[in-house]
Amino acid sequence: MINIKIRQERLEDYKGVYNLIEKTFKEAEHTDGNEQNLVESLRKSDAFVPELSLVAEMGKELVGHILFTEAKIGKNTVLVLAPVSVLPKYQKNGIGGRLIEEGHRIARELGYPGVVLLGHPTYYPKFGYKSSINYRIKAPFEVPEEYFMAIELKDGSLKGIEGTLEFPKEFGI
Repeated sequence: MINIKIRQERLEDYKGVYNLIEKTFKEAEHTDGNEQNLVESLRKSDAFVPELSLVAEMGKELVGHILFTEAKIGKNTVLVLAPVSVLPKYQKNGIGGRLIEEGHRIARELGYPGVVLLGHPTYYPKFGYKSSINYRIKAPFEVPEEYFMAIELKDGSLKGIEGTLEFPKEFGI
């Protein structure tokens, strides 16, 4: 396992994180090429939770980043995971998974019931994500159900939270 430190992102990390996200998605299969700008917008939004913007460091190098922001399902607040970024040369070393797990741990401590995401149907289930249909959570757009997923941060924590997810306006959805 690669030796990394995961910590909360700081103001002085912003430029490095911007470049990291840009490099991560430059060759990605599914991207609009705008993920780094989305993160910049989300940091300025009401949906931003500073404790849930995390970086992975190897020595002094930023090698990964993850962002969870608040979203609504009816009157309930949940989190959206987007994006998770790992520099291409460090991918497939478990860094993304460690960022996801640390984000879940912090989100659980902060009292959030669950996380919703739009993502790869073979990657995120490794961390407990299931099709959001299992929780009666719908996407606000047409998407194959295996790509729109959710996870409860505690057993039963999404019970009674159902409806259409309202992404933060910065997503443009």
